[in-house]
Amino acid sequence: MDERPVNILCLKWGKRYPAAFTNILHASVRRHLRRPFRFVCLTDDPAGLAPGIEPFPLPECPDPEPFGPWAWPNIFVKLCLYKPGLADLRGPTLFFDVDVSIQGDLDCFFDYEPGKFCIIHNWVERRKYLFRRPPDIGNSSLFRFDAGSPQAAAVYEAFLRELPQAIDRRLYTTEQAYMTHAMTLAAGELPRWWPDPWVKSFKRTCVPPFPLNLFVTPKKPDTKVLVFHGNPDPDVAARGFRAKRFHNSVRPCPWILQDWHE
Repeated sequence: MDERPVNILCLKWGKRYPAAFTNILHASVRRHLRRPFRFVCLTDDPAGLAPGIEPFPLPECPDPEPFGPWAWPNIFVKLCLYKPGLADLRGPTLFFDVDVSIQGDLDCFFDYEPGKFCIIHNWVERRKYLFRRPPDIGNSSLFRFDAGSPQAAAVYEAFLRELPQAIDRRLYTTEQAYMTHAMTLAAGELPRWWPDPWVKSFKRTCVPPFPLNLFVTPKKPDTKVLVFHGNPDPDVAARGFRAKRFHNSVRPCPWILQDWHE
């Protein structure tokens, strides 16, 4: 195993995710990553962050005009993570959304395909890939890049150059669709998808289809990182989630708190 320090990076802004989410992520990384690491949080409010977390300001908006009424920061701030010199980051950098639950070894995420862009192969609803393969789009809840490298800089430069197109929902349905495009443009090839068993979606993997979701408690999956994209968040799913649309409801999953804690 390579003993050189690596970087863990996350974002926190607004009111949805309090400091406790970042602190839980930090504690989980400490439990599951053996090599030395920096833990950097880009945030608009560092209050309450645990010792060992390095807070840095959020990146500034590269060009307010194309965003129009969109407030900054927004989800496209993730494209600014590739900016050269950001938070003095250099070398292998693993980004996490703060609402993931880490359940297993993280060292493999640095050993896998070194020097390549790596990202989740985005999940889609089961019915959408019954007769076709999932599209080549990443899910940006968990991705890796080499901070300070020419390829990382090329992702940021593409975003600056193509900003009006990047945020045009007619061209790219999400920020992660554009990120996948920019990674591919910078590397000359598609990013590497994380092996499916390593990263699983709570919503797509654990929650039974409607109407079973109303009666059957989701089971804990065998995975390294469990991603909570959309609703519910881990704390809500642990208590149970009753959605306005019943097919999105979730029975209480107390097993989530076995891993999701400080």
